[in-house]
Amino acid sequence: MKKYGVNELRRMFLEFFESKGHLAMKSFSLVPHNDDSLLIINSGMAPLKPYFTGQEVPPRNRVTTCQKCIRTGDLENVGKTARHGTFFEMLGNFSFGDYFKTESIPWAWEFLTEVVGLDADRLYPSVYVDDDEAFKIWTDQMHIPAERIIKLGKEDNFWEHGSGPCGPCSEIYYDRGEKYGTGPEDVLGGEGDRFMEVWNIVFSQFNNDGHGNYSDLVQKNIDTGMGLERLAVAVQDVDSIFDVDTIASLRNTVCAKAGVEYLKEHKTDVSIRIITDHLRSMTFMISDGIQPSNAGRGYVLRRLIRRAARHGRMLGIKDTFLSELAQTVIADSKDGYPELEEKKDFILKVIDQEEKKFAKTLDAGLSILEGFEDDLAAAGKTVLAGKDAFKLYDTYGFPLDLTKEILEEKNFTVDEDGYHAAMKEQSDMARNARKTSNYMGADATIYEQIDAAINSTFDGYDKTVLESGIVALCQLHEDKEFSISVKEEIGENGLGEEVSDEIVDALADGSFGAVITSETPFYGTMGGQVGDIGIIESADGVFEVKETLHVAGSKIAHIGRMTKGMFKLGDKVTLKVDIENRRATCRNHTATHLLQKALRDVLGTHVEQSGSYQDPYRTRFDFSHFQAMTDEEIKKVEDAVNKKIAEQIPVVTEVMTIDEARKTGAMALFGEKYGEKVRVVEIEEYSKEFCGGTHVKNTGEIQAFKIISESGVAAGIRRIEALTGANVFNYYHETEDMLKKAAHLLKATPQTVVDKIEHLQAELKSLKSENESLKSKAASNQLGDVSNQVQEVKGVKLIATQVDGVDMNGLRDLSDKLKQSLGEGVVVLLSNTDGKVSIVVSATDGAQSKGAHSGNLIKAIAGLVGGGGGGRPGMAQAGGKNPAGIAAAIAEAPKALEAMIK
Repeated sequence: MKKYGVNELRRMFLEFFESKGHLAMKSFSLVPHNDDSLLIINSGMAPLKPYFTGQEVPPRNRVTTCQKCIRTGDLENVGKTARHGTFFEMLGNFSFGDYFKTESIPWAWEFLTEVVGLDADRLYPSVYVDDDEAFKIWTDQMHIPAERIIKLGKEDNFWEHGSGPCGPCSEIYYDRGEKYGTGPEDVLGGEGDRFMEVWNIVFSQFNNDGHGNYSDLVQKNIDTGMGLERLAVAVQDVDSIFDVDTIASLRNTVCAKAGVEYLKEHKTDVSIRIITDHLRSMTFMISDGIQPSNAGRGYVLRRLIRRAARHGRMLGIKDTFLSELAQTVIADSKDGYPELEEKKDFILKVIDQEEKKFAKTLDAGLSILEGFEDDLAAAGKTVLAGKDAFKLYDTYGFPLDLTKEILEEKNFTVDEDGYHAAMKEQSDMARNARKTSNYMGADATIYEQIDAAINSTFDGYDKTVLESGIVALCQLHEDKEFSISVKEEIGENGLGEEVSDEIVDALADGSFGAVITSETPFYGTMGGQVGDIGIIESADGVFEVKETLHVAGSKIAHIGRMTKGMFKLGDKVTLKVDIENRRATCRNHTATHLLQKALRDVLGTHVEQSGSYQDPYRTRFDFSHFQAMTDEEIKKVEDAVNKKIAEQIPVVTEVMTIDEARKTGAMALFGEKYGEKVRVVEIEEYSKEFCGGTHVKNTGEIQAFKIISESGVAAGIRRIEALTGANVFNYYHETEDMLKKAAHLLKATPQTVVDKIEHLQAELKSLKSENESLKSKAASNQLGDVSNQVQEVKGVKLIATQVDGVDMNGLRDLSDKLKQSLGEGVVVLLSNTDGKVSIVVSATDGAQSKGAHSGNLIKAIAGLVGGGGGGRPGMAQAGGKNPAGIAAAIAEAPKALEAMIK
């Protein structure tokens, strides 16, 4: 048998199922698309959920993919053995109501034995114990002896997830031979390493009502999963996933960087495997636009990077190293995932920035944690206080999981309740990042009740008026899905009962609802661009469109209100887009394309779009950059965009295949779900991007571009807000009006406002200085002659007195003057100002040499006025809430000082 590499096996699998009539789809993003039930894609079927549930119509009833996946459920075990990993690729072939068991089982056998070349005598199928149909196919059709087929129960060979579609499984195990184990666990279905599961076919044929009652599905589906790395282990006849060609290449790079050998020492091997695995995960996550953060999938990424960085330090790697090694991941995986090479600069920049951020505090944090461990050992305790674990997170960036992992190495644990109590806000954010929903994440909305075969076609790139027919109508009662505030418009429900959305045959005058037509010129909100507004008219009614959205697959819903007459299902209507609103939005959208190119030219190629928003009033653009832009950089970007506007460059769009688009150099966006055909928007040779939005025909239509703000929105993410067209001129008009109003208030002209402000600032500074001088004199006058209040405490002079109505600054000034008059000694001043007590204690150098300490003295007396404070030996201050205790505090001062004097 030829020992095929990972990239070869991936290609062989996809080509095999293409020969069986399957559509080979590229891997979907690791970021779930319209699925709140998942934080990160964790299986081959996860991105295909809408096709299984009927929410969307699949592009073909037979599909095959190699899907990148990440699972972190057993992260603590990654590295301890060679079995576990976070990143993997899942090969799959899927049938949506097309073929079933009689085709899927033989194809699996054919691929493994005839295409890959695995020895058929070493392959063993398993079936669900009650699945006689699958068992019979294996024995009668595939001629596998019954004694070589293992029957397993529901826990092993029946796939279900609560209510919804479910069914039995048939798996194929490969006997790797006695060299991989001869113990009692090394049997078919056992936990040993000898028999490896290489194929799993799920026969989705039942529906579970959630109470254990099963009924046959009308549409039976096939969901096949086969781990690419596991298959490579079997084909290449190696010990584990860390020994297959591409992963071993990365593993060896890690070893070379650290100057260590693999399989020499268990502790070292653990670190090598952790770094190798986590490098793969972080590289692919960042390529799909995930950024390190303290919540959600961003927290998963941060945790992986910091865990790998720490294990690098354990291997003796002193400097940052992860971005360097990530280049090996990119080089070995770009054959199947070309986006890695396209996003290379960005990926490496994000990893490097995050590792450097952690490296600044890693050694200090480890030192603090080591101190905590020593304290626990000395006290005979085994549980680290939650507040201490939080300190490691808050000050040194140690995620709780990393702290737990380090402590576990010495048999310590963490008070997790105390930790979460100390950082409730952060933990709430992390918990809320993952929402609960029903089977396959198909959140029930009214649109999912519409026939999945009903679709809408957008035909509005060159049209703003179109005739079509109504194919669905919905009456909407609550503002669940839309930005429109329904309650503001129609008030709270006055019926005394809860009403819900529903599919209807007609919408009457005054009704709030959704109109779906077979074709539409209205652009639906997508890719950051808000949808069109306008009107829909028929012979019998008028509907005002306030928002346009993509819903439930390929449907486009026009959301709004019937303002006249009635619409009925099947009516012929004329859809009219608000042209001025569309044009204003187009100006902002096209300007965003110019802005992205200008940012890359000025700041560097690491700039990638992280989000955008365009409506008729503004454009907002989020991008990767790791520091605030300077005024000079902002001006350069703004000038570059306006230069291209002035050049009046034609904006050209072309539809082509993804591969053709990539060859032209067009930029794709993170997290976008592209079909086989994509739309490329080109502005001369300046900007070329994948984009499905609407645009101006010529850059001159944008008229003008003005950046109004630049700010940070997350770690490594900046945001620019800008205006175009008439909004720029309105901005300047408003600014001019404000300047005129300011000039009027200053009794100046717009031209002399700056001079006037500078004059007023100088005058204010003079008056402030004069006021401080008068306050100081008033405080001194109130204090009067205190020479008769000087006490001598063991040879040290002391003035302890009360002076009311003087703030802290005034007390410090008085204290300095009294020290001068004393020559050497200690001054204690207390003041009652509107029921609040201020205390200042100061000591000269001579007094300090005899033991006086202002900070300790203030601690001794502040409690008597209901306060606290402290400070240095020479100066300390405090506040309190109990003026009644001032006399007691003054009386206590000489006693406290006496205790200090040597």
